[in-house]
Amino acid sequence: MNRTRAVVIGAGAVGAACARELSLAGFDVVVADRGHPAGGTTSHGEGNLLVSDKGPGAELRLAQLSARLWPQVVAELGPRAAAAEFDPKGGIVVATTEAGARALAEFAARQSAAGVRAEPMSAVDVAAAEPALTRDVTAAVHYPEDAQVQPAGAAVALLGSALGHGARLRTGTEVLGAVVHGGRITGVRVPGEVLAADVVVNAAGPWSGIVSERLGAPIAVRPRRGEVLVTTPMPGVVRHKVYDADYVGAVGSGDEDLQTSAVVEATRGGTVLIGSSRRRVGFAGAILPDVLGAIAAKALRLFPSLAGAAVMRAYGGFRPYVDDHLPVIGEDPRLGNLWHVTGHEGAGIGLSVGTARLLRELLTGATPSMPAEEFTVDRPAVLA
Repeated sequence: MNRTRAVVIGAGAVGAACARELSLAGFDVVVADRGHPAGGTTSHGEGNLLVSDKGPGAELRLAQLSARLWPQVVAELGPRAAAAEFDPKGGIVVATTEAGARALAEFAARQSAAGVRAEPMSAVDVAAAEPALTRDVTAAVHYPEDAQVQPAGAAVALLGSALGHGARLRTGTEVLGAVVHGGRITGVRVPGEVLAADVVVNAAGPWSGIVSERLGAPIAVRPRRGEVLVTTPMPGVVRHKVYDADYVGAVGSGDEDLQTSAVVEATRGGTVLIGSSRRRVGFAGAILPDVLGAIAAKALRLFPSLAGAAVMRAYGGFRPYVDDHLPVIGEDPRLGNLWHVTGHEGAGIGLSVGTARLLRELLTGATPSMPAEEFTVDRPAVLA
């Protein structure tokens, strides 16, 4: 019996998760990446698995699906899971002004109504949970469903699982164009050959727009840049993912100018990750000192003790941005067999497993785990 041939373009977290799900479903999968696994956006993220930053709606439902799936997927990964460093440590969102406190309370109430565990914290609770956090907190909410992974490790573990189930990986393989017959894509052109396919999955992250143009079905996915500071190990200083209430607004904004908010968390190795920034600068790769300074200043408002921290490096990367702030998950209405799975912006790591499960269900005709209509390609924000 011939298996359905699938070419997944992109070996980041989303592409790796999709390759795993399709391999488990019996597809004959080839993963093609112009570089190396987790070498792009995935390796330049913080590894956040969040429900706390999403208001009621389709993206939150996808985050809730992913939050349910992550522990199951980690268990299924077996020994490979060690690389993912899955840590269900929970998150804390804090406000430091009265206006911020009111906005946070309203936001958390709407999330609670949508099924999110959002637990208001007293000043005593906050001090016990995060002793190094500023005492100038006007409100705080605990989100026990938030978690964290080591992003590159998680992507490699997912991809390794896909390869273990028969998928094949092609690194250094740039997609140059499409082979089309009868209005349907039947393969992708790469240097020197054609990769035949019954299904092509565009999971190229912020490069999805470029890839889609080459395939003849352009979508409006653009890069949005972000930066992160990394300290030397400071074990125990930060115990949860902690961010200020401004972060939610920055995530949902479409402003092209620089936006920063305090996002502070520790890795399993004890280093502290300090973010975050958002700016639309195309694929300009420079890390700017004033951006790093703005990030650090906001972080110090939450954790004054970080003033003495030694920053050992900074990194920046690009996130796949769509104007309506929703992922793109679905078949292209203009070119049959082409599926776009992109546009998650900074949430791709967390949403990867839920996205991949939806893709598998849609391709196999199974009942979807959640409605997917709001993610379709044929919406104004996506069709270029």
